[in-house]
Amino acid sequence: MSTAAETALRRVQPDEEPVAFPRRKRRIRGRQIAILAFLTICALFFCVPLYVIVVTSLKSMDQIRQGDIFALPWSLNFDAWWTAWSKSCSGTSCHGVKAGFINSLEILFPSLILSIAVSSVTGYALALWNVKWANTFLFVLFVCAFVPFQIIMVPLIVITGFMKIYGTIWAIAVVHAALSMPLLTLIFRNYYKGIPQEIMSAAMMDSGSFWRIFGEIILPMSGNIMIVVLILQITSVWNDFLIGLTYGGIGTQPMTVILANVVITALGEANYNVDMAAALLTAFPPLVIYFVLGRFFVQGITAGAIKG
Repeated sequence: MSTAAETALRRVQPDEEPVAFPRRKRRIRGRQIAILAFLTICALFFCVPLYVIVVTSLKSMDQIRQGDIFALPWSLNFDAWWTAWSKSCSGTSCHGVKAGFINSLEILFPSLILSIAVSSVTGYALALWNVKWANTFLFVLFVCAFVPFQIIMVPLIVITGFMKIYGTIWAIAVVHAALSMPLLTLIFRNYYKGIPQEIMSAAMMDSGSFWRIFGEIILPMSGNIMIVVLILQITSVWNDFLIGLTYGGIGTQPMTVILANVVITALGEANYNVDMAAALLTAFPPLVIYFVLGRFFVQGITAGAIKG
């Protein structure tokens, strides 16, 4: 029986192996060359200034005076970094940018909590509950998202003064949260709009209240969009200069304001290596966030964070 089966299989199988045709070589087209050249120019546009900043921060002032900004440092010297962190002068205070780093952290966490808590609940209500005047409210939010900050800067000064928080950390945090509300609410609303209505109907049938559904069902499904909002808000708050300068007082200014004061404060000579090191120290936290959470940011965007 086995011999007959083997004979049948030999008859079915072809005697000769299939001919393997060589793969056609892909030609590089002119459009591809143009795209590659354009992307290379864009990369150099950002990388060249960053290279100059890094190498300048590692040079001594004697080498900087030579005038060759693209030259590598003669020796690795991190004295400028230490001076920028703990000894550089901002006005009459010579405590470095570390004071601004602490202030920025104290501003960042309250603003994150306020903005994400309020905007996520608002977006959830607008997307999954029958809220009266929801479309009108969405239109107002859309308009407010494009209102220049300079128009409402003075009214916000009056409001924070009335609240007795002007010149404090809380004033900066509250203003950041208020300004981010329109955009973050629209992002959360568009994301929650993609949740199937059947889930909401089943939750309501199980006697789920507004807050119970939000805490037990919606929040566990919001991991991707939370990462997107966190990156957007951390970058916005940390890199802000005008709000910290306008609403912060002495001792509550963020790191960007301290950096500007370090650059314009010169005692005898301009220490360009210290200025560059201070700029890198200020930009370092958002870069770390992007490197750590960048992959999740892309996942959140593709999951529907900015969909219509």
